[in-house]
Amino acid sequence: MNLRTTFSMLFFVLVTMLVLPVTSSAGIILSIGIAPPPLPVYDQPLCPGDGYIWTPGYWAYDDDGGYFWVPGTWVEAPEQGYLWTPGYWGWGDNVYVFHQGYWGPQVGFYGGIDYGFGYVGVGYAGGYWNNGAFFYNRSVNNIGHVTNVYNKTVVVNNTVNRVSYNGGEGGLTARATQEEEAAAHQRHAPPTTAQVSHVQTASTNRQLFESQNHGKPAIAATAKPGEFKGGIAAKAAAPSYKPATARSVAKTPEKQPAARPNTPVHASEISPARSPAPNTGKPKLDQNYQKQQNALNAKQDQERQKLQKSQEQDHQRLAQQKAAEPAKQQLEQKHQQQTQQLQQKHTGEQQKLQEKQRPASRTESKPAAKEKN
Repeated sequence: MNLRTTFSMLFFVLVTMLVLPVTSSAGIILSIGIAPPPLPVYDQPLCPGDGYIWTPGYWAYDDDGGYFWVPGTWVEAPEQGYLWTPGYWGWGDNVYVFHQGYWGPQVGFYGGIDYGFGYVGVGYAGGYWNNGAFFYNRSVNNIGHVTNVYNKTVVVNNTVNRVSYNGGEGGLTARATQEEEAAAHQRHAPPTTAQVSHVQTASTNRQLFESQNHGKPAIAATAKPGEFKGGIAAKAAAPSYKPATARSVAKTPEKQPAARPNTPVHASEISPARSPAPNTGKPKLDQNYQKQQNALNAKQDQERQKLQKSQEQDHQRLAQQKAAEPAKQQLEQKHQQQTQQLQQKHTGEQQKLQEKQRPASRTESKPAAKEKN
């Protein structure tokens, strides 16, 4: 099937208000036309140890099987001081778009979704970093043998409907604050290799697909990424759960702006990934790393500019042809796919280079004093 035929079929699906997959990779879909299920009810497994951050479960999508549950799990932070901003589904342009989560020094916008266990819709109340050590709030976390703990009551707001998406009919109406917008543009890292593998493993387990579990996955959470054996089953589907056939596409409510996406559509919207200058304490090694970083930056800039030029030419061609709206929408879908693929490629390249440098630059930090209750 050629590319033109593929996009023609996708547009037909959009018009008939059925599922609209734009592109997917390893079970992750960019946009579809049916709302994701509400979040199931489940318990958190015991924290494996110091330095692990809780990453909540969420519904991902597969072209062939539909929505499937990615179990919540404890993940080792890629860097000291980094926190996890969960991904989320948002409504825009008559489809639901998934915005990938990321690691960074600040928690950004994740749709206002109350994922539980410290993710109450804004920020993260499950813990914080202090002098290179992570302190855990045991009022919202299931922790055992960890060094630093404290107690702080957290108010939970979305305990009844457990809505899992922002915007559209029945979706949350939260909007990103200036601080959350700034966090999205700060230096941050994509999901770790372990997290990516975790999603891939979930996508191969038929028990995790909504079509099989009806909103109540057999493995709702795991102690570590990929360790599905012995995982915790969901206690129940959300009280508001409805099957996929009852969650058809709805028109965007009047006077309700669509959730502001973090997903770029064109190459011109990609923020260049830049890493801080290496500082291992070894000047020659730092210089070598910096040369590699500069070479990678130059190559990525060239690739981004090339794609931007190609997309601009596409727009000029359609303008000259006075193309109809369906052709314009198909082109925008194509551009979004190209842009996402390039962004993911660049992010992966930056991560590999950082991982190559990290062993030499990692330093040990003294743990902070235990906070008194």
